[in-house]
Amino acid sequence: MPAASTRPLLTADHIRMIDKGVSAIVASRDAAHRPSLMRAVGAAIAADGSEVTVYVSRSQSRQLLLDIAATGQIAVVFSEPLSHRTVQLKAHRAELRGATEDDAPLLARYLHSMEQEVGHVGFDARFVQAMLAFDLEDVVAVRFRPSEAFDQTPGPKAGSPLPAAREELP
Repeated sequence: MPAASTRPLLTADHIRMIDKGVSAIVASRDAAHRPSLMRAVGAAIAADGSEVTVYVSRSQSRQLLLDIAATGQIAVVFSEPLSHRTVQLKAHRAELRGATEDDAPLLARYLHSMEQEVGHVGFDARFVQAMLAFDLEDVVAVRFRPSEAFDQTPGPKAGSPLPAAREELP
């Protein structure tokens, strides 16, 4: 992938939120700007926030994957279920690959985190397990370098670009 911007888009706090494993909705569009979207079954972020990988079920995300492959456009919304704190990342180029056994521990970690996150709003682990169920052979990893980042937390700042990180990354 091409080098990311030298200006950080996310603070260390945003990176920690995404890294812990919160709700992730992946979206794209076709050439006619018709949207497609699907819930991710996993997500990972580089320690410096420069690269993100989201995982979707191929059988449930056919149009989304076709749109990403055709346009390169991707937007992902990461949201904490209890607080509704939400960050949206966008990119103009994404790479697709099949998930492998090497991805399995990350996907298991994401599922465990989502069981905790969704549990905070009253749903038990069985609900989350059904919502995020997949066969590893059916999972596609979508990797991208964010080029834009927005605060999408409901309220007066929703839709505002995130300011460049001012704090040191861990």
